Order: sequence, then structure tokens, then C-alpha cells
Amino acid sequence: MLFDKLIAKRVAVAEEEILKKHYAEVENMYRKMRGWRHDYRHHIQTMKVHMQNGEYEEVNRFLDMLDDDLTQVETVIKTGNRMADAILNSKLSIATAKNIKVKAEARIPVSLSVSELDLCIVLGNLLDNAIEACSSLPEEERLIRIYMEMKGNYLYLSVTNTAEGKKKQSFKTTKGEGHGFGLARVDTIVKKYGGYLTRASEDGAFSTEVLLPQ
Repeated sequence: MLFDKLIAKRVAVAEEEILKKHYAEVENMYRKMRGWRHDYRHHIQTMKVHMQNGEYEEVNRFLDMLDDDLTQVETVIKTGNRMADAILNSKLSIATAKNIKVKAEARIPVSLSVSELDLCIVLGNLLDNAIEACSSLPEEERLIRIYMEMKGNYLYLSVTNTAEGKKKQSFKTTKGEGHGFGLARVDTIVKKYGGYLTRASEDGAFSTEVLLPQ
């Protein structure tokens, strides 16, 4: 009984830390967006001055700078689910900063039976591991693919990333052995909702597929 309480306490602390981390990332993204909007009028006035002075090269240079800046803060994915949008886009901004190419397609209902906390943990941990794996590769080989949609009454999530080596292994369900505390939490959440999870590593890529009931 005491051991179970200690484990439960450890899990609660870990989940709180995960939430703090993810919310801090989301807040940082929104802070950048607010900052860019705040400076919008200043940017326009600066370009007008350059135009009036016939400094067209300066206008082009300034527009290129603004384009790069906006790319770092604009929302990349709009799934229809606000929490999923926040977590996915905060992680994608981190991937972009690490020069990781991301291909994403996601459509999620606004309402899910999965709690926001659990959705945060699943998405956050899968993307954290994908980003970590890609970061050790040469920049030209870094790639993450994300796909989310409804399949019947289930939310389907697939995360695939390039990784070192070409080790092959069969799919593993949530009943398999742990894959680090973060991935073990993903396993626990999938099992909690009666979902299904598989993993595979093949030809320099690692993938995870998850089914969660709506």
C-alpha cells in the first residue's frame, strides 16, 4: 500500500512538471505572437519611410526579416481542438528552431473523452522523443511526420521520426516493457482509456501509432 502511494505521488509530481513545461512552451509561443503584433504598426511605418526615400532594397531586406520572424511565431496547425493546437504548435516551434523538418496533418473534434491533461502528456511526450531523436542526426536527415484524424469513434495519432540505425523490431502494445518514464506514461494513458498503441523501428525511422476512443 505504501509503495503504491509512493508511485502515485511520483506520477503526480511528474505530470505536474510535464504540464508546467508544456504550458511554458505554449506561453512563450503566444508571447512572441503578441510581441510581433505590438510592433506591427512600427514595421509598416518603417517600410513607408524606406519607400518614400526610394530605398527599395531596404524594403525588400526588411520584408525578408519580417517573413523570417513571422515564420517562427505563426500557428502551423489548426486541428479544431484548442489544447491540441497549443501543444502541437509549441512543439513544432521547438522543432523548427532545431532545424527539423515537420510534415503535419491533423483534424480533431473540439470535444474528446480524453482529458486535457492526458492529451497533453501523450502529445508532449511523443513529440519530445521525436525531437530528441532527430536532433542527433545531420540537419538534412531530420524529419518528423504527424498525422491525426478520427477513424470511426477513435482518435488516430501517428508520429514518425527519422532516427539513427536501421534496427528492426515488431510492434509493441501497451502491455510491453517500458520505454522510459515519458513513454511509459503514454502507455498508461492509452491503457486507461481502453485504446491501442503500437511502435516500430525500421530503416532509420521510429513510429508510434495510437488509437484513443472519442
